[in-house]
Amino acid sequence: MNDRLVLLAAATSVALAAPLMAQTPTPPVAQRKPHVVESPHGNRDDPYYWLRDDTRKNPEMLAYLEAENAYTEAALAPVKALRATLFEELKGRIKPDDEAPPWRLRGYLYASRFVAGQDYEVNARRPVGGGAEQVLVDQNALAAGHSYFSLEAWDVSLDNARLAYSTDTVGRRQYVIQIKDIASGTVLPERIENTSGSVAWAADGKTLFYVEIDPSTLLTTRVKRHVVGTDPTTDVLVYEEADDSFYIGIGRTRDARFLCIGVSSTVSSETRCIPSDQPTAEFRVLVPRARDFEYDVDHAGGRWLVRTNWQARNFRLLEAADEAIGDRTQWREVVPHCADVFLSDFAAFDRFIAVAERRDALQRLRVLDASGQSRDVASDEPAYVMRLSTNREADATTLRYTYTSLTTPSTVFDLDMTTGARTLVKETPVLGGFDKSRYRTERLWVTARDGARVPVSIVCRTDIRKDGTAPIYQHAYGSYGFSSEPGFDHNWVSLLDRGFVVAVAHIRGGQEMGRAWYEDGKLLKKGNTFTDFVDVTRALVAQKYGAADKVFAMGGSAGGLLMGAVANLAPELYRGLVSHVPFVDVVTTMLDESIPLTTNEFDEWGNPKEKASYDYMLSYSPYDQLARKAYPAMLVTTGLWDSQVQYWEPAKYVAKLRTLNTSAAPVLLRVNLEAGHGGRSGRFTRLEQVALEYAFILQQVGVSSPAPTPR
Repeated sequence: MNDRLVLLAAATSVALAAPLMAQTPTPPVAQRKPHVVESPHGNRDDPYYWLRDDTRKNPEMLAYLEAENAYTEAALAPVKALRATLFEELKGRIKPDDEAPPWRLRGYLYASRFVAGQDYEVNARRPVGGGAEQVLVDQNALAAGHSYFSLEAWDVSLDNARLAYSTDTVGRRQYVIQIKDIASGTVLPERIENTSGSVAWAADGKTLFYVEIDPSTLLTTRVKRHVVGTDPTTDVLVYEEADDSFYIGIGRTRDARFLCIGVSSTVSSETRCIPSDQPTAEFRVLVPRARDFEYDVDHAGGRWLVRTNWQARNFRLLEAADEAIGDRTQWREVVPHCADVFLSDFAAFDRFIAVAERRDALQRLRVLDASGQSRDVASDEPAYVMRLSTNREADATTLRYTYTSLTTPSTVFDLDMTTGARTLVKETPVLGGFDKSRYRTERLWVTARDGARVPVSIVCRTDIRKDGTAPIYQHAYGSYGFSSEPGFDHNWVSLLDRGFVVAVAHIRGGQEMGRAWYEDGKLLKKGNTFTDFVDVTRALVAQKYGAADKVFAMGGSAGGLLMGAVANLAPELYRGLVSHVPFVDVVTTMLDESIPLTTNEFDEWGNPKEKASYDYMLSYSPYDQLARKAYPAMLVTTGLWDSQVQYWEPAKYVAKLRTLNTSAAPVLLRVNLEAGHGGRSGRFTRLEQVALEYAFILQQVGVSSPAPTPR
């Protein structure tokens, strides 16, 4: 027997027991106030609509949210010691003074590091040839005095003299841009407020481009040009987007020759550029937008590289000369379309190209040399994730990439493009006695009810038997084409060591199996996302990966919508559900174009002004479909300043659910009053919510003791 310690009752699996709520507290009851939500296709009564307050200052609303927090704390009081143990355990796996591998750009090595005892990174650089370190951003100093802090982006001018960086101290994703003289360390007086955070310097080192947002909807609306030393109120408008279904971004090409504005909706995109040494030039459209035509570009090696779905559902890669970029007929194919391989990303260099390709829910990398010859980047396990890492120099002779799996922490490699040799740069350290050999992974294929084959990635301890007794923790997302990767999560070790089987369901709505996989889980096919998840749960239990009465599931944001949908579809399958910042009031939100994200997402969910979309969205909207039935235990979280899913959606959902739930299972709402969609900031602080989630789950199966015991 080894000396690794785990909690009592976790030697093989978590034993079933009654939830630990000896003195059950009384949940708050939200008032019901008549309110009619109007639509072209019928009106609905929403008695909890009053919880919405765009100012976030309504005393009655705030008092209710605070009462919910107090109730959650009271309900979890029996596992207070366990929660504290979990937090220390989670924190104990993080190296307190860790540093990321440095990367090279224009004569400097850039790196970020954590100082022991501090929550945020320090971003710094030093000359390649040696010399003193220059601190660019000490995030801890900037975060001081704020309950929330986020550094969105930073960019060093091409002459290496100035730094532009963007920060948010509320959690609303409204960023303030500031400029720093690197040599002196002086932060210049101008502050550019109400931005998306994106920044890009022109070649002259004094002209900065940024994206302005609408203060109400938070939609990206304009690109402006700022000159160092001038008043930001006089900044020049260089582009304004008239279609509010498009988002705007700004950046430079890899070779720094061009500054580009990229705009994109769910189904189309457009790029316009100027030479970076001509900051006052007019941005020129490369290829005009068209519905169902998407493309993204980069420039290196004297040509444009274009990743596009033009005549290629799963995307392909083409190249074009500078003078031919606007004529699609003159583009030359570099990576052809493949029906069963999705081209998810690429990186262009002077002498080679790297592409990321997804097949069977696994993302691999492939490199092509100047002659077009290609080779796959080697993998070490049957289930893994490879990603392109920080590669900033177009003339690079090595490719940096990351590799991870459900049992392998994120690992950085450099691939020499001349010799093909792979060099290990760094494996993320996981402290606390972690040993990957103590865990095993599996790949399961589940046949969904309509015949689709859904991949599932599974990880558990090596001693866990497939006998139908283990608790299951099932996770998925399934929206926007975002793929749930079979990658390492050091937080999951706390569940694995307590005998849980963790399952990542690669359901439709993601892009794990290609573009068709995404398209079969959106709009009028959104139901496939929910039934896939339920079918995976049934298969896991039927094949004895775990116990039917110990299945837990977690999802966040659109994954929270998934949790709400499966709670209505098959509540009997789950012992408990965790919904982080869940999108649960689908129809009401999508009818309100003043809410951030709404107009951009009509092609994801549908436009409820259209009868067919309205009816279909209403049929699965978790808030609208709540009914009198027995629901599982639920933990729902939100942030008061959430800009993606407004806090009132989860709050209304919990209030209504409690009036209809016929089971005795607890329904808890945790509101972070000082954060937004991403939760609390800081590498240690954010672990408090993870500890709360895991304590809630363990409470439902009767585990409360924090005392460890040998495995």
